[in-house]
Amino acid sequence: MKYRIKHENKKRIRFHLFKRRLTFAEADILEYYLMGFDVVKDVHVYERTADVSVIYEGERRNVLDIMRRFSFDEVEVPESVFESSGRELSAVCYDRIITSVLLHYGKRLIMPAPLYRAWIVLKTAKYIWRGLKTIGKGGLKVELLDSVAITSAAATKDYKTASSVMFLLKIGDILEEWTRKKSVDDLARRMSLHIDKVWLKTGDGEVLADAKQISRGDKIVVRMGNVIPFDGRVCDGEAVVNQASLTGEAGAVRKSEGAAIFAGTVVEEGELTFVVSEAGGNGRFDKIVKMIEESEKMKSTVEGRAERLADRLVPYTLAASGLTYLLSRSVSKAVSVLMVDYSCALKMAMPISVLSAIKESADYGINVKGGRFMEEVAAADTILFDKTGTLTLARPSLVKVVSFCGETEDELLRQAACLEEHFPHSVAKAVVDAAIRRGLAHDEMHTKVEYIVAHGIASSIDGKKAVIGSYHFVFEDEKVTIPEGMKERFWGLPAQYSHLYFAKGGVLCACLLIEDPMRKESAEVVAGLKKAGFKHIVMMTGDSERTAAAVAAAAGIGEYYSEVLPEDKASYVEKAKEEGHHVIMVGDGINDSLALSKADVGIAVNDGADIARQIADITISSSNLHSIITLREISTLLMKRIRFNYRTIVGFNTALIALGIAGLLPPATSAMLHNGSTVALGLKSMTNLLKEPTSFPE
Repeated sequence: MKYRIKHENKKRIRFHLFKRRLTFAEADILEYYLMGFDVVKDVHVYERTADVSVIYEGERRNVLDIMRRFSFDEVEVPESVFESSGRELSAVCYDRIITSVLLHYGKRLIMPAPLYRAWIVLKTAKYIWRGLKTIGKGGLKVELLDSVAITSAAATKDYKTASSVMFLLKIGDILEEWTRKKSVDDLARRMSLHIDKVWLKTGDGEVLADAKQISRGDKIVVRMGNVIPFDGRVCDGEAVVNQASLTGEAGAVRKSEGAAIFAGTVVEEGELTFVVSEAGGNGRFDKIVKMIEESEKMKSTVEGRAERLADRLVPYTLAASGLTYLLSRSVSKAVSVLMVDYSCALKMAMPISVLSAIKESADYGINVKGGRFMEEVAAADTILFDKTGTLTLARPSLVKVVSFCGETEDELLRQAACLEEHFPHSVAKAVVDAAIRRGLAHDEMHTKVEYIVAHGIASSIDGKKAVIGSYHFVFEDEKVTIPEGMKERFWGLPAQYSHLYFAKGGVLCACLLIEDPMRKESAEVVAGLKKAGFKHIVMMTGDSERTAAAVAAAAGIGEYYSEVLPEDKASYVEKAKEEGHHVIMVGDGINDSLALSKADVGIAVNDGADIARQIADITISSSNLHSIITLREISTLLMKRIRFNYRTIVGFNTALIALGIAGLLPPATSAMLHNGSTVALGLKSMTNLLKEPTSFPE
């Protein structure tokens, strides 16, 4: 691609492409291309001027080479990039504002006075109707204030003021709509699905296939704990599906043959095979936008209070305007009061503040599903951690396979991986990855697999029942026996590793030794959470007392519980809430999902089970637990911003009303200052709360 450098300073270059302008699609393609390189930290593409600003790190020549190699025709861009792009939205808003300004002042200069007055009266009728509709709906809203103000100005033949008020209201509506939609769309893009691999059902069995290659009519298998990747209709199997990520409903829904299922929902229990009805693109984007706009859980308590207060203040503003007219007999003063209302600013600034904070959190790899959860994070005093994959690394590794039968270690690992690859868990992934590293092909060789939460997996291999899982599941529940002469070897297994037992036909075949090292930042994060105001930091795990004690001591956690079941974690959360604590639960597995749903805020960490991420209120895609501290900081600052906005709105608008009553501000000036301050506060609320990016040790 040919270009010239328009401007350059340290680690930032502004390029101009040799094109008159870029289409929205071309701008999206260029941005997608550039953001695919590690050296590029941030990109802004300006389609109107065919410019692109690149912030980079490393060598300047690398960026120049990247730009030189770019070609619109050679970049393959997912359809979802275009579907969820907010570029056209911003351009449309810009055009609407420019058009409104030109029309407003053009009509004043060109239209004859009688025609101009007739036009003002006609426009006034529209606002009168809008105000009357709010009364018909059983409430006094800000639209009624606007209609009374405009009608009063027009009735007193102050057409210039009536026109100015309508113009300012229109500009305010456009900007409010833009800021709201932009915030929602930015958030929706963060929440959209990103699924790489799916189980495709073919005539030869199940094949792990690239999600991009799936087309309408293909059959996909989804098992317990996994996200449903596409919209479709069930053709085989039965399962309980959690649809909270799409509908906001807490309860799961049973799905069987013939039922419609939707992308982004999660199989809580059971197994489904479904026919894909919508593949490719990012069809879920519009559904997420609708969920964000409509779901009541998106609103924090302070947002709800602000909206209720705003509506309650409308009658008082009307009464103040009427009283001003009775005392002063001045229509101008009365209209000046009507030009100012608390409702507009309160209803705009509060939601924008919350949505902006959610978007800022996403920049740190933290996806928050609603403002209420940020409020709870700011208020929380208790945080409960799962151990495996949370305080310890989400990437445990297989150290050794200890055989207790005549089969080789590689053969036993191959069979174990064949079972484990169907379920989302960090330990299962460690087994599968080890088989891949050794080049062991583990094609389907078993019957239907069943996952038993917090225990293990059961299936059948060569006509024999095969189980893999914990000591409790394998030896106590399944009554597996240790082969004759192998007990000494069994009791001599290294204690520093986690043990995963594999048995066939009721006899132990192998023990897989899993190394699950501590996250290096765990102790520092625990100390940071104590400093951030958490009074109770707790760890709960299904591991043995010996392992739990060692991890808790290394992390600096004084309160811990070992050998617990999923319901034990949930019981702890419920008891703490009954005692008046605000509880955060942090976990990654299927066995954490119950506690995640019971907590005031459930946080799922990176690489965890799909169901944990879907049920959780907040997900952390960053691999660093410091993100939890960042979330606490952003949430606390958000609450401070909301309180500041509230004081500013009430104080500034009260001053405008007082100046209007005193006759010091004409109606048009009151309207301009009110609308200007509302938009300014809205734009300010869109800025980042953390002034400097938080840096974490690698």
